[in-house]
Amino acid sequence: MFFDPLYLIFMIPGLLLVFWSQSQIRGTYQRYSQIPSSLGMTGAQVAQTILTKMGVNDIRVEPVAGELTDHYDPRAKAVRLSQGIYGSSSLAAAAVAAHECGHVLQDKQGYKFMNLRASLVPIANLGSQFGPTLVIIGIVFTALGPLSSWFVNIGLILFAGVILFHLVTLPVEFDASNRALKLIDQLGILQGEENKGAKAVLRAAAWTYVATAFSAALQLIYYFIISRNRR
Repeated sequence: MFFDPLYLIFMIPGLLLVFWSQSQIRGTYQRYSQIPSSLGMTGAQVAQTILTKMGVNDIRVEPVAGELTDHYDPRAKAVRLSQGIYGSSSLAAAAVAAHECGHVLQDKQGYKFMNLRASLVPIANLGSQFGPTLVIIGIVFTALGPLSSWFVNIGLILFAGVILFHLVTLPVEFDASNRALKLIDQLGILQGEENKGAKAVLRAAAWTYVATAFSAALQLIYYFIISRNRR
């Protein structure tokens, strides 16, 4: 069996960071989902309060199945909150609901990184589906000659689009979290020390985006190196 030490160097660290970040968000979420806010506002009420206070009247707040599946859908004009957030009055619910409203405000104000990320979605989908596959085909089937190089290079370019998407996602998510923390403080949705709980939840969530971007970047470097070494 062929053992590639480069795999350990470039792939394993990224995967470990992803696993660690996922455990962090789940652990932090579980902790603060057990602590109710003093005002007792549910995630749905937090979202609706923020939208109303900000003068946003054309966005629905609705439940969605699953855990940590919360998102803002600009096409459907809806903030969708997972079952554990929508009806919960916990600190975690307030933080997550406010974060999604942060995305709404980004959309309304034409936040440039959000618009850029939206434009990169088709490229990212294409790159994640076909990029690595084309690279592997080009490496394995070297008998194809110049055609194998075309497969590799096109695959690398496509996967680079995935990296770009992840990098643009970082400022979008960090900005939404900053907006959320300011809103729940300014509107008095959380009180005093409760804001630290919200910050902890959003900080843990941010690490998942950092880990994903870092892991994808290492994966691209790995594919690039092995494609050059085995041609």
